[in-house]
Amino acid sequence: MSFDPVTSDRRAQDGTRLSRLLHRVHNKLGEHKPHPATAASTASALGSQCSGPIGPGAAGPNDPFWLETIEHQGIAAFNPNPGSYQVFRNVKDFGAKGDGVTDDTAAINSAMSAGGRCGGGSACQSSTITPAILYFPKGTYKVSTPIETYYYTQMIGDARNPPTLLAAPNFSGIAVIDADPYIPGGNGEQWFVNQNNFFRSVRNFVIDLRQMPASASATGLHWQVSQATSLMNVRVEMSTAAGNNHQGIFMENGSGGFMGDLIFNGGKFGIWIGNQQFTVRNITVNNANTAIFGIWNWGWTFQGVTINNCQVGFDLTTGGTSQAAQTVGAEAIIDAVVTNTPIFIRNSVPSTSLAGSLVLNNIRLNNVPVAVGVVGGQVVLNGGTTTIDSWGQGNIFSGTSSTGKFVQSNIPAPIKAASLLDSAGRIFGRTHPQYEDFAVSQFVSVKSQGARGDGKTDDTAAIQAVFDKFAGCKIIFFDAGTYFITDTITIPAGAQVVGEVWSVIMGGGSAFGDINNPKAMIRVGAPGSSGIVEITDMLFSTQAPAPGAVVVEWNVNSPQQGGAGMWDTHIRLGGAAGTNLQSNCPSGSDSSSCMAAFLALHLTPQSNAYLEGTWVWLADHDLDGSGEQLTLFSGRGILSESAGPVWLIGTGSEHHTLYQYNLVNAKDHYMGLIQTETPYYQPSPAPPTPFSINAAFHDPSLPEPAAWALNVQNSQNIIVFGAGLYSFFQNFNQACLDSNTCQDQVVNIDSGSTISIYSLSTVGLTHMLSVNSQGIIPASANPNGLQATVTAWTR
Repeated sequence: MSFDPVTSDRRAQDGTRLSRLLHRVHNKLGEHKPHPATAASTASALGSQCSGPIGPGAAGPNDPFWLETIEHQGIAAFNPNPGSYQVFRNVKDFGAKGDGVTDDTAAINSAMSAGGRCGGGSACQSSTITPAILYFPKGTYKVSTPIETYYYTQMIGDARNPPTLLAAPNFSGIAVIDADPYIPGGNGEQWFVNQNNFFRSVRNFVIDLRQMPASASATGLHWQVSQATSLMNVRVEMSTAAGNNHQGIFMENGSGGFMGDLIFNGGKFGIWIGNQQFTVRNITVNNANTAIFGIWNWGWTFQGVTINNCQVGFDLTTGGTSQAAQTVGAEAIIDAVVTNTPIFIRNSVPSTSLAGSLVLNNIRLNNVPVAVGVVGGQVVLNGGTTTIDSWGQGNIFSGTSSTGKFVQSNIPAPIKAASLLDSAGRIFGRTHPQYEDFAVSQFVSVKSQGARGDGKTDDTAAIQAVFDKFAGCKIIFFDAGTYFITDTITIPAGAQVVGEVWSVIMGGGSAFGDINNPKAMIRVGAPGSSGIVEITDMLFSTQAPAPGAVVVEWNVNSPQQGGAGMWDTHIRLGGAAGTNLQSNCPSGSDSSSCMAAFLALHLTPQSNAYLEGTWVWLADHDLDGSGEQLTLFSGRGILSESAGPVWLIGTGSEHHTLYQYNLVNAKDHYMGLIQTETPYYQPSPAPPTPFSINAAFHDPSLPEPAAWALNVQNSQNIIVFGAGLYSFFQNFNQACLDSNTCQDQVVNIDSGSTISIYSLSTVGLTHMLSVNSQGIIPASANPNGLQATVTAWTR
């Protein structure tokens, strides 16, 4: 997240609403199914005690989604009343009918707010102690005003039969689902600070706006969110009448985030978006006037785009060269198919300098006369029925040259390792597994097997026993809670793990206390192991002090493409109840008791991994306090030594002492979009303090007293397709932003690596890219609003 004191007014939706922005700083729902686990040999090799391998298809044709009928024993461990606070909430238990006739608005919002949750326009800006799942069985839920979502909420529909949220003809409000409501009469104030609107998910819904008049400003989702957020498996149905004012998503600001597997049918806009950075994977827009309208950003990556029968594919507000006139800074689009659409991309003003970077890779056009144009009719790139291999608009650099060139032309294409591609030659992507075809009998609860999840009982032995007994033949369900462990937990190859509104495994104690002898907290696969591992909706944390904790050590290698992965699973260090890393570590503190981890995530040499929507965050502020800034210490963010393939899709790594991403002897990585922030406390103390350089973990040298965002050593076939790398502070002071001197260097590539970087945006930096720790590309040569942007850098 980023703290942002600047406000700016911008046009919203159809021009009738103004939103006060704080922005500085294929055709059926659920078409992509998770591949089945092939775990028979794994279960046998583990000596598992269960009766046989797990497999899909056990659910009967009329069975509800397993999440509806599994026993819900979860708790909010640090809630003042964990015994009575309700985490899982079936909206029908609160009076919703789902019959398509009854107005269910009040019942749904009652389910959302019950239990003293964080929201409602109260003083609460964030909280980790009032999590909730709102579950919607199949049906049609009619609403007449917005579903107002509280902090730390997952809205989940039946994945087997996704429910419909039906906007009534007289619907009134900003959107059917509102992730950050405006306070009436509040002069633009909202429930939450948009850049801090973390931990929320919406999945498995049809949102139907078609009963509303075509002229109405009808919106599916007001999705103004930040990190650790996801939209998935959502379809929005809108009017197709000429001149209609419907839109699927309205997003005016924030600091995201990931969304994927989305379909928008009809509307004036499929999605209307402005946000610092975001990753979108697998989006389809049919029969809209404009598929995607962009008002502003620092950088977005779209991976897998299908546009059919629209007038304009991407309509982009461009041309802003100053912070006060921020427009769309950088758009990177890979693997798109656009059909029967007159204009694929339209800029609002001609781009004769860098105001509006654009990268296109593997774009197939079918009857699209204009590939890139400008409002008023200017054609920048002709279309037709053709494929755009690699094209860019903006400043490109190569090698060690500090001199770039503005282009609107073909640009060097990345080297794409075959292991990263699907059978159609696109970057591989895999939907978040939800196990919709599995029966509830195929799941095992860790609480039913003796784990407590109360944040204080040592659950190490109980959890390990569950993995040893059931991995490979039962899906392991972590009921909501915080599971305290005092030694390494090994998740064996073959394991499939599902959390409940981000179930927490928190490591603490002497095992993780030796900074000179770091130890894995969670070991994913024994060293040298092979097989699938799927981890969804989990959160890994530590209880301080834990200076020797390697929070997640990833060893498993899956022979199936994308078979070893994490989805909507995060590493959160400090800033939350139970971590001992809150108000006791205020900004400016320098205490050994404030050490959160040695290393957050380590992909070891023989592993491979698919990580989607994973946020690796060392807290800069207290989520359960009044938002006060903290000084915490985590030595390292993400270290990858993997020989690949590795997909890092919609990932972020923030505030770690030495680096956020470090690739060493790595191979075959796709990274898009990656997002980082340098520790706010640096250069006081200067890195590596309070750690030391450790050669065994390939720690890089640091030419200045600030962490690397991305360091690449002796690594091959690396693609960075979108990056937002920020340095906002020096010792919690933002004066350096005005002169872009918060940090000199941020990305370092050694001379032995082969890597292509596209759509690189930085904030607060003097040099945007270094080779062998020597600054090469000056940010001053690439102004693009508040950020600087390099459209492409290659060897």
